[in-house]
Formats: sequence, structure tokens, C-alpha cells
Amino acid sequence: MGFAKEPRTARRFIGHTLMAAAAIACMAGSITAAQAADTAKVGLGLPLLTSPFWQSYNNYLPKYAKEMGIDILAPVNSNNDPAQQITDMNNMVNLGAKGIVVGPIDSAAISRALDSASAKNVAVVAVDVAPTQGKVAMVVRADNRAYGTNACKYIGEHVKSGKVVQIMGDLASVNGRDRSEAFRACMKNYPALSVLEIPAGWKGDVAASSLDSLLTANPDVKGIYMQAGGVYLSPTLQTLRRKQLLVPAGDPKHIVIVSNDGIPQEFDAIRKGEIDATISQPADLYAKYGLYYMKAALAGQTFKPGPTDHGSNIVQLQPGVLEDQLPAPLVTKANVDDKNLWGNTLK
Repeated sequence: MGFAKEPRTARRFIGHTLMAAAAIACMAGSITAAQAADTAKVGLGLPLLTSPFWQSYNNYLPKYAKEMGIDILAPVNSNNDPAQQITDMNNMVNLGAKGIVVGPIDSAAISRALDSASAKNVAVVAVDVAPTQGKVAMVVRADNRAYGTNACKYIGEHVKSGKVVQIMGDLASVNGRDRSEAFRACMKNYPALSVLEIPAGWKGDVAASSLDSLLTANPDVKGIYMQAGGVYLSPTLQTLRRKQLLVPAGDPKHIVIVSNDGIPQEFDAIRKGEIDATISQPADLYAKYGLYYMKAALAGQTFKPGPTDHGSNIVQLQPGVLEDQLPAPLVTKANVDDKNLWGNTLK
């Protein structure tokens, strides 16, 4: 998670409430107290909407909320600004939200908002990113260390020797740290490969400019791992194309590329032979189980570590903090057309 910021003036509340009588349309500015009174009491905090991944997640929220009978406030887009996210969460609490499902931007900074919510007995479910401090009813996330490890193994099995680039996420996020550390550690099993790193902070423009410079100095790169296809895919492919390095799979000059997200654009790139694989981060299940655990929290239900009834595993991150690690399969040309992948189910 974590991607390029939109201009602060473009910040707007998005989505729709699921009230039977009416829906609140997308708008600029703030949710008023009157609007809050007309809506239900579960707030939704989005980290950003500049990525197809988060756009898809946002589209799933009203669908699952309706299925579960959960009334939601209009989702709030914090535009990848940790300080703004804290303000947004505090506003939702002040407007009477009894629970908040949020995708944390900064794993440490969000603790301020979590403490404030806890003090007012407001339940919080964290989606995609785990906080390093603070109380949450559940973290809904996939195993991000497995993302880095699986990407490393794929590249290691398909690139015999040479240089490999890791385009990293924001290291202020536990996601960026987990993926980076796991990829780096796994690469030690492939001594013929050397790793070059780009700290891109979930920003596509940074990834593009840094990759351009890196490829100028290292035109013999053999593999690339992009930690977030939602923002890195297009600029990476454009950079490779401009440098005449975008060669289809099967050609000896092809650069092996593994991505992360599972968006339709990545699937299309796999079909075209532009990239080789991606890890399908479950946007649909993040929305579904984020709301599921919120409904459970509001009902006073608690959970313990162990297997779930939906094919995942709950683990304890630290005392009192549990994480439901949802499945995130590796997608290659062999299974890219699988209809069970959420990236193939979007209309």
C-alpha cells in the first residue's frame, strides 16, 4: 500500500452510504454532523485512491456492507498523508462512528488515532497494514514477508546470474519493510544474483526516475521486483520501453519482472509477456473481512490464533494484537485466467 499523493485541494470523500432511504454522493470538503446523523456508525478510512488496487477495494466495500447489513459512513480518502489520516479518524469518532475500518498509511503514526478511538470505545480494524502500536480489534492482511520471499524465489529460479532490482515501498510502513527484508534475505540463497534497491516510497514518479538512472548505469539488469504494481507497473514499463529494454518473455534479452497487487493491468501485462508474475493481494477479501471483523467487534466477539473457516490463519503479532493472514497466490501465465482471482472478476 501507499502511493503517490493527490493535490490536497483534490481531497474528497468518496463512496456511498448504504442507508435504505438515501445515498450520500461523493463530495469535496467535510462530512457534516447532520450527514453523520443520517448515516450509520461505521467509518471507512482509505489511505489513497491513486492506485487501481485501492480503487477496487473501495468498490467492494458497499457490496459487502450491504450483504452483511452494515451501515457505513461515506469513505474518507486521506491522500497518502499520515497526519490527514489521523485527523480523518478523529473526525469520524467525533461524528459518532462506533467503529472504523482503516488502511493505515504509517504503521507508527496511526497509533495516535488508535489511542483516541480506544479512549472513546470505538473499535478499529486495520486493513492491509499493521500498526506497530495501538489497539485494534483485528488486522486484516496477507503475509507480506511471503510476498518478498515468493517474488525472490520466482526470480531466483528464472535468472541464473546478474543484477536484480528491488523497487521498494515506503519503509515507514510495515508492508514496505516486510517485503524488502524478506526479498533481501531470500536473495542470499542465490549468490550469483546481486540486488540493487530503489526506495520509491509507493510513488510512481520516484520509481520511474530512479529506475531510469539505475538502468543507465546498469543496462545489464536481469530481473525486477516491484512491490506495488498499482503505482509501479505503468512507470516501470514506460521506462523499460523508452530504453528499449521491454522485451517479451521468451526472448533471451527479456528482463524477468515480478509485481505485487493482482490488479487487472498486471494480468494483462502477464498475458502480453511484459511481466512474468504478480502476487494477488486480495482487495476483495480485505474489504469483506475488514467489515466482517468490524461487525464481530461491535457485537463483542473475540478471536484466537489458529486456522479460520475461510482458508486463512490468525496469528498473534504482539500481545493483544491479532492478524488474519489471508491467502495471496502467485499469478503467472499458467493461472492468470483463473476466474477465482479477484482481478478477473471486475466488471
